[in-house]
Order: sequence, then structure tokens, then C-alpha cells
Amino acid sequence: MTTEPSCGWIEGREHCLPVRIYYEDTDFTGVVYHGQYVRFFERGRSDFLRAAGIDHSALLDREDPAAFTVVRMSLDFKRPARIDDALLVRTTYDEAKGPRLFITQRITRGAELICEAKVEAACIDLKGRPRKPPGGLLETLRPLFC
Repeated sequence: MTTEPSCGWIEGREHCLPVRIYYEDTDFTGVVYHGQYVRFFERGRSDFLRAAGIDHSALLDREDPAAFTVVRMSLDFKRPARIDDALLVRTTYDEAKGPRLFITQRITRGAELICEAKVEAACIDLKGRPRKPPGGLLETLRPLFC
């Protein structure tokens, strides 16, 4: 596992990624625009893998290249985040079934839940067809699953 500070940290099985809200993240009222949460969640999933030692570039450079795509995502907005807020994107990889990975994500401000996401991602080949995750990937993640 990496200790690169910019990719957050893993506590138990949960990855934590700090995010600061900037003007560019907000609408004209100073509230975070709803589409930005999808970006924050993407960073959380990607940096979770990076912190676990899984590199997206290395997956593409393999003899049997692989990538991930989101096939389903549901968001539940609880409270607004605002400019200058310091948030944490909290990510857990819950289960793997065939090519699919099931992920729970939360964005918090201190103890307050701001937004929650349920994500289903699929491992795909370079033609976009589903495939099982490459050897070693699930073995790396398995200790972090439920």
C-alpha cells in the first residue's frame, strides 16, 4: 500500500480522501453543484485503488489490458456543502461478483453526512466488454472487502 499523502489514507477497510470546496465547485449561491459530487466520488474510488497499490496505468499496460466503468450509481443528497468546506470522501469496496465491483461512498463534513452513493462498476477490456478483474487485483482488494 502506498503512503502518498495526496491519495488519502485507508482506515480499516475505508479509504478517506480530503476534499476542499472551491468557488469552481459551487453554483451562484455558493452551494456545491450536484454534478461535482460525482467527480468527488470518482476521485475517492480512484485514490482508494491507488492507496491499495493498484495503478490504472499499469492495468492498461498489461498483456490483457483492463479498465473500470461505472454502470450504475445512485446518489442520496442529505445536506448542502458550501464554499470553503473541508470534506472527506469515504469509500469502501464491498463485494466483487464476476466483472462487477460494488462500492459504497459517503461524503462527510465532520460527523455530518452530506451525500451518499451506491456504485456498481464493471471491469472491462479495451473494447468495452465485461471481463473478470485481472489476476492479483481482487487478491489485493479482498482484505478490504466486508
